[in-house]
Amino acid sequence: MIIYTLKPSMEGQWNICRSGFCLFSGLRLGPAITLAREVARDEHARSGRSVCVEMPGLGSAIRLAHYDRCAMAAVADAV
Repeated sequence: MIIYTLKPSMEGQWNICRSGFCLFSGLRLGPAITLAREVARDEHARSGRSVCVEMPGLGSAIRLAHYDRCAMAAVADAV
């Protein structure tokens, strides 16, 4: 599974990271979530792999999006 992670920066902004590398930085939370979901959806469409977007929570990570091969096939079949 590919995981995109939203991480807070020291300045109070948010960064989008994958595998420990920062892809986008200095974003407000709303636009960061939107962009991370778009990037994850595109990654899933291109690779067919499971992809999710997470951000830190109080006790554990909060999953903001999850694109799974089975879920996308079910959506395509319903349309």
